Amino acid sequence: MEPQNNRVPANLNQAGPDEMEIDLIELLYHFLSKWYWLLAGLLIGAVAAGAYTYYRITPKFTATAKLYMVSNSSDTIVDLSDFNIGNSLSSDYRELIRVRPVLEEVIEEEELPYTYEQLRNMITISTINDTRILQISATSTSPNEAMTIANALADKATEEIPVLMDTTKPNIAERAIVPTQKSSPSMQRNTLLGGLIGFLIVAAILTVFFLMDDTMSTAEDVQKKLGIMPLTIIPESEMQGKKSGDGTKVKKQRRRKRR
Repeated sequence: MEPQNNRVPANLNQAGPDEMEIDLIELLYHFLSKWYWLLAGLLIGAVAAGAYTYYRITPKFTATAKLYMVSNSSDTIVDLSDFNIGNSLSSDYRELIRVRPVLEEVIEEEELPYTYEQLRNMITISTINDTRILQISATSTSPNEAMTIANALADKATEEIPVLMDTTKPNIAERAIVPTQKSSPSMQRNTLLGGLIGFLIVAAILTVFFLMDDTMSTAEDVQKKLGIMPLTIIPESEMQGKKSGDGTKVKKQRRRKRR
């Protein structure tokens, strides 16, 4: 039978028969000694993510139109019940604007190259908190197309849906304009995320090499692995000095013999 090799890496402490304890302080010092690799991973990840975002991801633009919901009350004084009715109407409008007949009419009238499901995924309808203002947002790779879709839906919301609900039509508080700033992707966020991923990948690789390193370079490593404290330590510089000294003596002796 061959003798079993039960070597344990010097960077691991035995905490039990089936458990290993990692010396986090030594791991931290290992990271500090390899800081240039961590910095390289950070920079490479950030540059790669930024380049991919700039060259490969198509930017999208979002245009928003706003509607003001009014109640059926004919009173000139607005009370709490009017606000409640307006909020309820906002919730109804939020669902009815996205029904198939409305979106298919917008696709047909504006000659959009989308299906009902695609257009539904391009729009977002929400209410501003504690108000009766309804926001209709459309997102597209074309800023002009995003404006066209948002305004077309706002027009449908004021023309057809009030007839369907038999209620007072809302007022268009603000029509959508051509967006000048892209809504996605975020170059800054993707660059930071890419740098973080690159840093973590390099840190994981360094950790694996740290755990697999079974060399004993200090007296503490010998004590952790073998359980004994060495009596003395011979510095490497002295060993190199002795080797170089012996070499010069041998050379001198050879020269004397030749003479």
